[in-house]
Amino acid sequence: MKDDGRQTKRIRSVRELDVYKLAFDTAIEIFEISKGFPKEETYSLTDQVRRSSRSVCTSLAEGWRKRRYKAVFINKLSDAAQEAAETQTWLEFALACGYIDKGILEKLDEKYEHIFAMLFTMEQKVDSFCSVR
Repeated sequence: MKDDGRQTKRIRSVRELDVYKLAFDTAIEIFEISKGFPKEETYSLTDQVRRSSRSVCTSLAEGWRKRRYKAVFINKLSDAAQEAAETQTWLEFALACGYIDKGILEKLDEKYEHIFAMLFTMEQKVDSFCSVR
């Protein structure tokens, strides 16, 4: 039990992490939006924004499986943040090219800022994720 009276729930899968859920849902949202990108962007912006948004989740999954090793776990959290930042940049290009509007960019950007905050919190509380149970 936590000091504030709330019970803590043991997380058994990366899919139970709120940050993973948000990153996954956002990647799916980007996939749907990017279906409307021009065909000439298929092998550049479209593929890149899809890849980087999905890589946030894959980095989290890799880190979760390697959380026995604190340094590796932290490194994977950093990788996830780097992929999120890359996704934000691709989305800026999508706005500049007229493929998305400013409202969509702002909404997705806010989600990635929330993801960054969650990843930072995980890093600050790394021992609670990396303790061997």
